[in-house]
Amino acid sequence: MSILENQDTITEAYEDVRNDNSDTEWLFLAYNDANKVYLESKGTGYDNLLAKFTDDIRAYAFVRVETGDELSKRAKFALITWIGDNVGALKKAKVSVQKSEVKAVIKSVAAEVLANDKGDVAYKVLDDLVRKAGGANYGTGSR
Repeated sequence: MSILENQDTITEAYEDVRNDNSDTEWLFLAYNDANKVYLESKGTGYDNLLAKFTDDIRAYAFVRVETGDELSKRAKFALITWIGDNVGALKKAKVSVQKSEVKAVIKSVAAEVLANDKGDVAYKVLDDLVRKAGGANYGTGSR
């Protein structure tokens, strides 16, 4: 029995984030009262996503991160697994097993983050992770 509720909707949102012609930058998957993972929202503006991470939830987020140098920009993707500090031990433990079902839909990621602190999922952190995962990181050398 799948933990994903309405997998087609999740897949459509995943494809929307990956679509270069779409403005959608992220999707947010949360657990409902029946412990099923569902598409809670998708949208633009990283701060809007960051506000969703609270201490009492388990969630997943798939994020578009624009990388590259001055001459070539490209999209890379990160998967965030969020487990708030106030989540019970049993629910925390189940995330490691249930995450595989999420990753069966969200397949293409350059970096993964397991976090319980918003500092761990700051956009700059994700940007650094996907750049390192991408190999060559050329630029002007100026910061």
